Amino acid sequence: MAPFQLESGPIPYYHQVYLDLRASIDDGKWQAGHRIAPERELAEQYGVSVITVRRALDELAREQRIERTRGRGTFVLPPRIDRDLDEPLTFTEEMQRRGLDPQTRLIAAREEPATEVVAANLQLEVGAPTAFFERLRLADRLPLLLEQVHLSAKRFPGILAADLERESLYGVLTASYGTVIGRTRETFEPVLLRKREASLLAMKKRQPALLVEGVAYSSDGVPVEYSRTFVRGDRTRYFVERNVNVSRRPMGWSISPATSPASTPERRFETTNSRLSAAPSTAQSRGER
Repeated sequence: MAPFQLESGPIPYYHQVYLDLRASIDDGKWQAGHRIAPERELAEQYGVSVITVRRALDELAREQRIERTRGRGTFVLPPRIDRDLDEPLTFTEEMQRRGLDPQTRLIAAREEPATEVVAANLQLEVGAPTAFFERLRLADRLPLLLEQVHLSAKRFPGILAADLERESLYGVLTASYGTVIGRTRETFEPVLLRKREASLLAMKKRQPALLVEGVAYSSDGVPVEYSRTFVRGDRTRYFVERNVNVSRRPMGWSISPATSPASTPERRFETTNSRLSAAPSTAQSRGER
């Protein structure tokens, strides 16, 4: 017997099957790792063809709700994590609020000469010494973010000895160097992962991800941190909520490269399938790293 009665009409059968399967995932009936019945068995349950079921499963796979592996079967994937760009929380605080166990692994901590890009963003001379940190951020043991950070080694002497697996970077800057982060500027760009970054994030090479490139400024407006963060697009979504005064919004408005980010009424960033509905050039500080 089918889980529910399919109805003839404007809604295709494959979409009705998709909606019912999706409800089992969204309602928590099927947890992450649950193995979904084979296509032929589902076709018998719903009273439709295997092709119809396959199309419904393809839609769920496209939305990153399930993973289909030849020879193993179809499994439910963990839910994606929504991250609020305006929420002033650390990564650890944000994951704990969602009931997840946050972890940080220090991949690298070394001194590096500033490249042209790093020097330009930190207002340093090319070749000036910088402290470079690379950290992997996890939630419930699942890698989510790969952070690569540069700071001036001259301004922050000895910072390479900091325990950034257990301590907040911004907390160390405040407590040990008297530097308070006042704001950040971040850009968001979809990218295809290279082999090394993909391996650290437990993904396949050239899978889509989101690259967040940012500069953090001290309270007196001096750039102190340049960062590049690779975000898993299949597990994380970013969003921003804005109050919009509809009466002041011009009819047929559009966003052009010359438009100021501050004038954009509403922005939403979604890394799923590497689609961005809008990409800002700035974002306020979301809290300490």
